This record gives sequence, structure tokens and C-alpha cells, in this order.
Amino acid sequence: MAACKPASNDTANAPATPAATAPATVSSGVDLAGIDKSVKPGDDFDAYANGSWRKTFEIPEDRSNYGAFTVLVETAERRNAELIAQLAASKPAPGTDARRIADFHAAYMDEAGIEQRGLEPLKPQLDAIEAIASRADLARALGASVRADTDPLNATNFYTDNLFGVFVAQGLQDPEHYVASLMQGGLGMPDREYYLSGDKEMVETRNAYETYVAAMLKQAGIADAEKKAKSILALETKIAKAHAPVVDSQDVHKANNPWEQAAFARKAPGMDWTAFFAASGLAPQKSIVAWQPRAITGISKLVGSEPLPAWQDYLRFHALDHGAWNAATRGPGELPKAYADLAFGFHGTTLSGTPKARERSKRALDATSAALGDAVGKLYAEKYFPASSKAMVEEMVRNILAAFDERVDSLAWMTPETKAKARDKAKTMRVGVGYPDAWRDYSTLEIRPDDALGNRLRAELFEYQHQLAKLGQPVARGEWWMTPQTVNAVQLPLQNAMNFPAAILEKPFFDPKADPASNYGSIGAVIGHEISHGFDDTGAEFDAQGRLSNWWTPEDARHFREATKKLAAQYSAYEPLPGLHVNGELTSGENIADVSGLTIAYMAYRKSLGGKEAPVIDGLTGDQRFFLAYGQTWRSKIRDAALRQRILTDGHAPAAQRAQTVRNVDAWYDAFGAKPGEKLYLAPADRVKIW
Repeated sequence: MAACKPASNDTANAPATPAATAPATVSSGVDLAGIDKSVKPGDDFDAYANGSWRKTFEIPEDRSNYGAFTVLVETAERRNAELIAQLAASKPAPGTDARRIADFHAAYMDEAGIEQRGLEPLKPQLDAIEAIASRADLARALGASVRADTDPLNATNFYTDNLFGVFVAQGLQDPEHYVASLMQGGLGMPDREYYLSGDKEMVETRNAYETYVAAMLKQAGIADAEKKAKSILALETKIAKAHAPVVDSQDVHKANNPWEQAAFARKAPGMDWTAFFAASGLAPQKSIVAWQPRAITGISKLVGSEPLPAWQDYLRFHALDHGAWNAATRGPGELPKAYADLAFGFHGTTLSGTPKARERSKRALDATSAALGDAVGKLYAEKYFPASSKAMVEEMVRNILAAFDERVDSLAWMTPETKAKARDKAKTMRVGVGYPDAWRDYSTLEIRPDDALGNRLRAELFEYQHQLAKLGQPVARGEWWMTPQTVNAVQLPLQNAMNFPAAILEKPFFDPKADPASNYGSIGAVIGHEISHGFDDTGAEFDAQGRLSNWWTPEDARHFREATKKLAAQYSAYEPLPGLHVNGELTSGENIADVSGLTIAYMAYRKSLGGKEAPVIDGLTGDQRFFLAYGQTWRSKIRDAALRQRILTDGHAPAAQRAQTVRNVDAWYDAFGAKPGEKLYLAPADRVKIW
């Protein structure tokens, strides 16, 4: 059977009148050469859509994975390089954002200066660690290390190498006020499983981590490095045992634990909380959310029980590790080469399988963009995102929201009461396309042209202080949580809003000149995905005002939970690596958004045709182009170590499995003739339709 049938072929539900063929000059928007026609779409749609590309493409040595998203990342990278080069050549005036960008970038590129300064940028931290002589001193040091580097709801980032992280956002049940949440942290490896799992790969990774810790301490001239590395790993293992699993951290009901500040000493004894909160800047807050209460209690107990010298060694190592590895850019940091090479050897190669670090010039762009996101983003949006693209995407968003409204109205299982509230929530979603309405003010951030690590550390502190400053202020509902040059999109449950940065609104995801089928199948599915996040297993817990609220009837909630479990089971059956399955529960929200988003994007696409059939282009019907564009959106190759880390820690299923989402959409079966007996085939009753 032909892998891809022409328009007039024997699909059971083909249109009675064949669609016209488009002029040869019109592009399908699909990478025809990437298709592997030896694979049946019904057996493996990812391999069909991307198989020929995957057979011939080699992951660059400086990346752990490569795919359609990486193409956009490289486009944004080239543009950032042009912008920063132009800024540097213009000799911008002191005190301007342009000067801050140029100086930050220049400092990062000053390899000779970085080598000459050695560990000098860390001296204040290392001296403070050396001076710890009491539990109160330890609490102050831990409090001073806290940063706003976790985000459990928007970016779904649960990791911080500091012992605790802080997330500032609207209250879960009080969307009119900002609230600070305290979150677990303190691990040098990505997740508790890296410490606790008995799998052979994890045991080997732990051994490699201990070797890395010892090498880093030794490089810094710290005595008894091997012995101290064992102590640090033992302490982190105890911290890992106290940690909540990622699945629990995703549960907003388990996270909704506002503790009076005075109650921390009683609920989590061991830490000198008065000293901690004073040093962290949280002392003025009467109440703080304990996002993972068991972890906070367990970690606090360790602060009170483990020897002070063990904590000092732990803090010294993490200061070195943080300076040598930039978690925000997933690349070597701003310490001398000997430290950066050690850090890349573990974080880059052992954890992600990447053979080679990226060129310093590319890392400099990433670091500058991460530290001065809005300053770079404003220039990026002005130069590279035309008003015409903004208008087109905004129209697509309106069309897909209208399709969602229509879809809700057609749900036979949902009661009118719940439908009304779902439609109200969709109608009140705030949509940001390209860039925010307001930009961050960096005027108080000190950037020096000769202090690369100091610049990053000050930028991290600046961001933390910016977040703390929101506490007690009116809620800014139009606030963006991504920069324009970021290749991503986000749904903000507390704001009932969506952001679509300029950098993702480019080919191959969006092309103003492309066929609507490919635009709706790629960026349209992304838009549908973010809309659907407002109604996934987390988003459905929040009402139109962003308040944690049960707006479901009991019978509707029961049906929703059953469908969610069915989808989780479907994804848990996937086995990307031998013996390692996708965690359908961990990825539940993303899977719901993928299925529902693809469904409503398809509905919006069909509606855009105005009742006509799309022309055949490159031998493909409109529906075939739509689904192929979707499948090629998830085109990816990934190294095994990086894939293992993603499966264990990421709320997203691997890209190859996300491409198989099509098996839940009836129209895909019609488009490609998938039949019973083929591996992806699901009987109509087994196709999961949540929204």
C-alpha cells in the first residue's frame, strides 16, 4: 500500500468531488524529502513523516538533540549575533541597555581576563561559607543563596541547585495578590531518581558525579577532595530522599500549603527560619506557600542535624559548580577553562551525551540573552517581527479559540453548566503574540565589561529582587514569562493567559506565505496546545480569573479523570529506551494539550477553507499536509543520555511519541487510511477525546 495516497485514492471518506490541484508554484510547506515512504503511517507516523531525515541527519557534536525547534533556535541565535555585533560597533552610551548588552557579551568573550581572575569572582561566596560557625550562620548562607529560579506552573521548572528556590506569582486561591512559594532544591543531579534508582545507568551516573565533585574540589585546591566528594554525595542522597517526586510537585492541590512564617519553626524544625528569611529577603511576608511540605520539613531537619563542615563542603562545591555551569543556558559557565571543562564533562557529556561544548561565541549569545532577556528581546522584536505576522497569528489564535468554543459546545458528555464555565474561561484568555506590552527596566543592574561571572551572579540576584518587589504590589495580568527571542510558547494558568514569542513564529512553524494546512498543522497545533493547557489536568483546576477552584460538576469531573487516565495509559505503553517507558502520569498535562490542541487546530483549519476542499499540492491533500506538518514539528534526534533524563524529569513526552498524537484524531485515519492491525490503529472507542 502506498504510504501517502493521492487525493482521488481509495480513502473511505474521501470527498465526492476531487479537489483541484494547486499551481506548481505553491509549496506544500512539508519537507517531502524527509518522508520515509517505506513506513506505513499507521504503523509509526513519526518514522513515516521524519524517517528519511532521521536516517541521514547527524546530531551536531555540540548538541544533545536536534529537531525542528533547533532550527528556530539557530535562527534566533544568528539574529542575536547580528544585533549584538551592531550594538558593540555603535559604541553605546554608558547606562543604556545597549551598553549593558555589549558589556555583558564582551565580558563573556574575554577568555584571557576570565583565566587571569580565576576564582576571584567567587571570593565573597567562598569567604562567607568559610565563616559559617553556627546553625544560624548556615541558615543565613542558605537564605542568601535563594533565587527565583523555579517555576512550577508556567515554565514547569522544578529544579534549582540552591537548597530552596522561590516562585512568586498570584496566590492559588487569591489571584488579586502575589504570593511567594518555597520549593525544594539542593541536588547537583537533575532529579531524586538519579540518587535513589538502582538501575545500572543511574549507579554509573552517581559514580561519575562523585568523581566530578572530587575533581572540582581538587581543581580549587581543596584538601581531601575524594573524602569530601563522598560526603557531599551522601548529603545530597539524604536531600533526595526528602524530595517529593515530580508528579507530586505538579499537583497544585498538594502544593497549596500556605504556612504562616511563624509556623515554619514548628512544622519544619532544624533550620533557623528567622535567620533564613531575613537573609533571603522574605522576612516581611506573613505567609509563604510550602510547595513541597514534606521536602521542606525533611531538608530543614538535615540543616539541623548534619555536621557544619559537611554543609560547608557542600556549599563550596555548589558555588564552584554554579560558576562553572550555567543551568539557564545548559552550557559551561564563566569560571576558567579547567573548571568549565570539568563541568561540561559531567553536565554535558555524562548527563546528556553531548561530546563537545558549544563554541564560546554561541554560549555568549545564550548567556547574554538569558541575563538581559527583555533588553535583547525588545531589539529582536523591533527588527525581526513585522506587524503583519503579528496580525496573522492573532487571527489564527482567534480562529482556534472559536474552534475550541465550538468543540466544547459539541461535547455530549459535558453538562451545560460546566460548558458555560469552560467557554467563559476561553473567552477571557489574554493572548500575547510576539512581545510584551511593557519591558523590564534594567537601569539598576550593574554590568561590567571585565567581570563575566559577576555579571551573571548580579543578573540572577537582580531577577530575584525583581520578583520579591512584586510582593504587595497590584497583580500585572499582562506580564510575560518568556522573552521574544525564546523558541517556545506558554500558557499561564494563574493569569489565564498565553504568550507566543516572536522567535517561534517563524519557518518551519509559521510562514506568512505558506499553505494554510501547514501553518495550522504546525503553529496552529502549538496555539491549540497552549489553549488546551488551560483545560488540562492542571489548567482545569483554575477558573477564568486564575483562581484554584472546582468549577466542574461531579459527573463531568469523573468523566474527565477517566479520560485522562486512559490517555496516561496510552503514553505509558511507549518504550523509547529498552526498559524505560514514558511516564504517562508525569506527562499527562502535555499529552492532553497535544491531543486537544491538534483537534481544535484541525477544526480551525477546516473552517478556514470556507466549505471548500483544499487543493492538492505536491501530491498531498490538505488534510495530509496538515498532519504531516504536525508530525514534522516533532522531528527530532536525541542522544540516549539526554532522552533518559527527559523521560525521568520532563513533563513532556519525547518528541517521537508526541508525533503519534495523531492516532487519537479521526481525520488522520481518513487522511492516511490507517487500518486495524497497524501498530498505531485505535478503534474509534479507544481514541481519547478529552476536549
